[in-house]
Amino acid sequence: MPKVKQLKPKFKAPSKANIRKHLNLDAMMATTHNKFANITDHRKRDCKISLADALMSGYAMFALKDPSLLSFDNRRMNDESNLKRVFGIQNVASDSQLREILDPVDPDLLRPMFSDIFYQLQRGKALEPFAYYQGCFLLSIDGTGSFSSEKLSSASCLEKKHKNGRITYHQQVLGAAIVHPDYKEVIPLAPEMIVKQDGNAKNDCERNAAKRFLKKVRQDHPRLGLIVIEDGLSSNAPHIRDLQVHGMHYILGAKEGDHPLLFHTLREAADAVEFSMTDGENPKITHRFRFLNNVSLNQANIDLKVNVLEYWEVSDKKTLHFSWVTDFTITRDNAYILMRGGRARWKIENETFNTLKNQGYNFEHNYGLGKEHLSEVFVMLMMLAFLIDQTQQLTSAIFKAAWEKLGTKRALWENIRNLFYSYEVESMEMIYRAIVNGFRKSALDAYDDA
Repeated sequence: MPKVKQLKPKFKAPSKANIRKHLNLDAMMATTHNKFANITDHRKRDCKISLADALMSGYAMFALKDPSLLSFDNRRMNDESNLKRVFGIQNVASDSQLREILDPVDPDLLRPMFSDIFYQLQRGKALEPFAYYQGCFLLSIDGTGSFSSEKLSSASCLEKKHKNGRITYHQQVLGAAIVHPDYKEVIPLAPEMIVKQDGNAKNDCERNAAKRFLKKVRQDHPRLGLIVIEDGLSSNAPHIRDLQVHGMHYILGAKEGDHPLLFHTLREAADAVEFSMTDGENPKITHRFRFLNNVSLNQANIDLKVNVLEYWEVSDKKTLHFSWVTDFTITRDNAYILMRGGRARWKIENETFNTLKNQGYNFEHNYGLGKEHLSEVFVMLMMLAFLIDQTQQLTSAIFKAAWEKLGTKRALWENIRNLFYSYEVESMEMIYRAIVNGFRKSALDAYDDA
């Protein structure tokens, strides 16, 4: 395999004082491998391939955006040297070995990797700009499908029985990410799988998954100020009470059809506040607000008081209408802020799920279902790769320079993968620098770390 030698650098590296060494991609991958090594191997006998190597092999597949397990295995068989050097894997697992080793692994054992990266971002002060209101972070939560088949299934699959007798087996994921209206980057937390729970024959559901998720988030981040933002299905009494138990603020979508008492009270109350303001950046847009504090959520939960905000975005072409319930006391001064926070909910769909499905992560591809937890482990590893990529997008100048040069994420992933499998490299940063600076394709060239 030829070596990569860079040409004279066109990229101006940041000064050493500004480099967050612990957020460097290669440092993060080394830390991830060390964390994997702390997981107790479920196998009782000595094995050639350690659990840490198997997990890191799975992570490498998603980090390199290989479109399938077979594709990753074919490239592995051609040359394993870069996988060993760059990802620190002593023995790279084949596709069949990967399935066998990872299938029994409890996906929750991978949660600490997400928390560790989150704390690294805090340590590097990269999260400070994401604080949105009163020192709290917006946490967008939503569910999406990760697997569906009428032929393949596992013990954890949900079942949908059709009128014609057919059964669709499927799995879903409850995803969550720290978001901000002014940033494209998102910081995903460890997802919660919506699958049949061990020992339970009944289907799981998003509401039950949310209960588990909120409890785990508070265990992982006991003092983190959070504002949960979700769609209209979430503005129900049990969920709001769960948020209160865990000390989380909320801005939840609310539909009039689901809350007739709430909206009747808002529109009939003499003390409801209405006002309008023009958009500072686009004078053709008018923001209209109506709000009321301390309102009963619904007839069945008179004692549960919320604050309701109704909003219209009015322009020459169309009018958009939204409404939310929140635990923040609404005022003229914060109505615009709460509105922007509520609308940022879409980032879990646009910047998270759509990115995973359409920008090279192959989220809906079946990498392997297994008999126990294989597909769930793969979802966790994919989301971990996405988190590390988002961290690079947020903090790494060389990553952003390579992305800017190639124009699209898909082109970036393709170039990274081609260089990784075609040339001898020592690190992922070497690949980024080769993309930005150019390189010579000579087997005799030595890498010059200019």
